[in-house]
Amino acid sequence: MAKLVIIGPDGPQERDLATVNSLGRHPNNTIQLLDRIVSKEHCVVELRGSRWVLRDLGSLNGTYVNEQRVAGESFLSHGDQIALGNTRAVFQDVAVQAPPQAVPFAAKPVDRMAPPLFQPPRVGPPPAAPMTAPPTVGPPLQAVRNVTIGGAQMESHVRTKIAAEMQQFLPERSLQDVEVLRRDYEKLRISYELQRAIGAELDLDRLLEKILERSFDLLSADRGVILLFEDGELKPRCSRAKRAGPEEFVASRAVVGQVVKEKVAVLSSDAKVDPRFSESKSIIMTGIRSSMAVPLLHKNELLGVMMVDSQNPNAFGEKDLQLFTNIANQAALFIANAALAQHLEQEALARARFQRLLSPAIAELVVSGKLELKQGGEPRVTTMLFTDIRGFTSRSETMRAEDIVQMLNDYFERMVEIVFRFEGTLDKFVGDEIMALFGAPVSGRDDHVRAVKCALAMLDELRNFNNERESMGLPSFEIGVGINTGEVVAGYIGSSKAMQYTVIGAPVNLAARLCSAAKGMQILLSEHTWGLVQDVFEVRELEPISPKGIAQPVRVFEVLRER
Repeated sequence: MAKLVIIGPDGPQERDLATVNSLGRHPNNTIQLLDRIVSKEHCVVELRGSRWVLRDLGSLNGTYVNEQRVAGESFLSHGDQIALGNTRAVFQDVAVQAPPQAVPFAAKPVDRMAPPLFQPPRVGPPPAAPMTAPPTVGPPLQAVRNVTIGGAQMESHVRTKIAAEMQQFLPERSLQDVEVLRRDYEKLRISYELQRAIGAELDLDRLLEKILERSFDLLSADRGVILLFEDGELKPRCSRAKRAGPEEFVASRAVVGQVVKEKVAVLSSDAKVDPRFSESKSIIMTGIRSSMAVPLLHKNELLGVMMVDSQNPNAFGEKDLQLFTNIANQAALFIANAALAQHLEQEALARARFQRLLSPAIAELVVSGKLELKQGGEPRVTTMLFTDIRGFTSRSETMRAEDIVQMLNDYFERMVEIVFRFEGTLDKFVGDEIMALFGAPVSGRDDHVRAVKCALAMLDELRNFNNERESMGLPSFEIGVGINTGEVVAGYIGSSKAMQYTVIGAPVNLAARLCSAAKGMQILLSEHTWGLVQDVFEVRELEPISPKGIAQPVRVFEVLRER
C-alpha cells in the first residue's frame, strides 16, 4: 500500500492512496490542501500498472518532486519529497519501504512550526565536519541593482521563526545538554570561518561584501542583501547575486517589519502576487522563493537586517535559519567594530583639525559633541590679542628665505603653545602676525585676564628664545602686542569650500591698531580691556593715539606686570 505523509502546521498526517488521487484546494479533491498557494485542482497521484505517477494539472505555482518542478508527469519512488505551494509531503510505498528507523518520522518528531524535511545540498560542512568550508566555485558574485521593501504585492508565508540570540557561551561546568554543546560548537565554527575570511577588515563597504560572500559559501542562497539603519531608516548597503537574474530584490515588508519589531529570525516562502488576482482566493505568483531574514544585533542594539533568498522554494530549513542567525551575530560584531573604527578615525581627524585652532581642552569638547561650532555668525563678547614682529619687513630683506621660515616656525611653535596654555583660540597667522581669541568659541568669566597673562608669558618666552638664538650666533628680535575687548560676530566665515572660524567687527580692528602702535616688547590695552583688568595688573596710561580708520583719539594703557 502506498501513502502520502503530509507535513502541516499540526504535524505529519498520513493519507492512504487509492488508485487515483486528486490533490488541491477545492473540497471535492480526494486530498484537500488548505493552502492559498495551491490551485483548486493542483495535481493527481495515480497507479499505472506497478508504478505510481504524479501528474501536474497545470497548477499556477507548480508541483515539485525532489526540488525539481514537474513538467507534465513524474514517476514516484519511495521516499520522494513533494512540494505544492507551502505544503510538503513524502511519498511512501509500503512494498519497498525501508526498516522503520530509516523513516524520517520514526527517528525524530517533526517541528510543528515549519517543515524541516526539505534540506538543500549543503555548501558548507555539517556540524561534525572539520572547521573549514569549501569556497564557492563559479563566477564572481554580481551586484543587485535595485533593492526595495515590497508592499501589498509581496505575499509571504512565514514557515519558521526563532528568537535571535546574543553570542554567548555557558561555562564548561554548566554544560549538561549535548544539544547545547553542539550549538555552541556551531557558533564557534561560524565565528572562526568568518574571522578567517574577513580578518581585520574595517572598511564598511568591503566588510559587507565579504560577509555576503562568506554567507553564500555557507548557505545555498542565490541572492543576499544587507540593510543597515541610517538616520532611523533601513537602507540597503550591500547586495550580491550568484548569477544574473532579476535586477530587483524585493523584500517582504511584513517579514522585515517582524524582524525589526520582534528581533526574530524568519524563514518564509515569498512571491510577488499578480494584482489582477489579488481579490481571489487563488494567488498567482511569479518566482516563488524561499527566503531568510535575520536581525543584526550587537549588545541588544539592532544595527540592521540581513536577508538571503533562493529561487528554489524548498532551499532552506530551520537548521539553515539557525546557521544564518549565527552568521548574523558574528557579522553584527564585525559591523559594530568597523563603525567604531570609522568613528574613532573621524574623531582623530576632527581633533587634529580643531587642535590647530583651539586649545586641547576646547578641541576635545568640540570633538565629543559637548560644544557645537555653528556655521554663520553669532554676537559674542571676545578679547582679541594681536602680536607681530617689530621690523620684520626690513629684517626679511637681509635674511635667506629658508632662515626666515625656520625662525617663524620656531617662534610660532612657542607662541601657540602659550595661547593654548591660557585656553585661547588661534584665529590665524598673517605673515609674522598672530591673532588669538579669548572668549570664542567658549566664553569664560576671566577671558580678558587670561589674554593679558598670555601676552606677558609670550614676552617671557621670547626672551628665552632670543637667548637661545644669540648663543647660536643668530639675531634676536622683538614683538609688540595689542589687546582689546568688545562685542564681535564670531563663527565660521568664508566660502563653501573654505570655511574658517574667526571674528569680525570694529573691536577686532582696534586690537590690530594697538598692536601696530606697540613698541618692541610692549603690551598695549584699550580702555575697555583696562577697565576689566586694572585690579589684576599694574598698568600705566600713555598718550592717546589716533588709529587709522577711527575718528576719535583712543586712550591707551601699557601693561607693566601682574600685581
